[in-house]
Amino acid sequence: MQEKQKLDRETIALRVAKEFQDGDVVNLGLGLPGLASNFVPSGREVLFQAEIGVLGFGELTAPGEGDYELVNASGQTVREQPGMSCFDHAESFVMIRGGHVDISVMGAFQVSEKGDLANYMVPERKIGTIGGAMDLAIGTKKLIVAMNHTTKDGQPRILKKCTYPITALNCVDLIVTDIAVMEVIEKGLLLREVAPGWTPEEVQQLTEPALIVDPDCQEITLM
Repeated sequence: MQEKQKLDRETIALRVAKEFQDGDVVNLGLGLPGLASNFVPSGREVLFQAEIGVLGFGELTAPGEGDYELVNASGQTVREQPGMSCFDHAESFVMIRGGHVDISVMGAFQVSEKGDLANYMVPERKIGTIGGAMDLAIGTKKLIVAMNHTTKDGQPRILKKCTYPITALNCVDLIVTDIAVMEVIEKGLLLREVAPGWTPEEVQQLTEPALIVDPDCQEITLM
């Protein structure tokens, strides 16, 4: 396949942020998901929550700015917002486990066609940490995965069945990658959007399970 342009990390985060509705409580995971705090749609109030015990923080600060004690999951400093609150780590997990977080955005190593999530261990490296991702995957009302569609060597990361250790089963609702947007439905993966210049057939070539192409499938829109 001829090399085609893919969405960069900021654009993926921008597309993810379109899913945030006014008043949503949203938890952002490590890396790429954290960028979504910079792209809240105009006119919407979104309350960002972090496991460390903070609710209502704002966008990322510029390099060299910000309070090192006010950070997101990636340790990046974020802006203080009016009404922001800080609380105990245990209370933060009560919020998550109690179903009070509307959306969680995570990265992933693999996602299955049934919405199984693998994002806490890379077996080849023998590195992994059991932690908050498992609570968030099960405890939040909607789980969005933001990731690259393939590995660095071009292998699919969206699989019929995950080969990496599972974080949680049947938990992913939406997958936003650098070439597509897919919804996990009962029958499988519904291809809703493709990156500019891409076709559903080209996305399918890089996806292991058979995709269900939405009749209204269109190019990813960001406005």
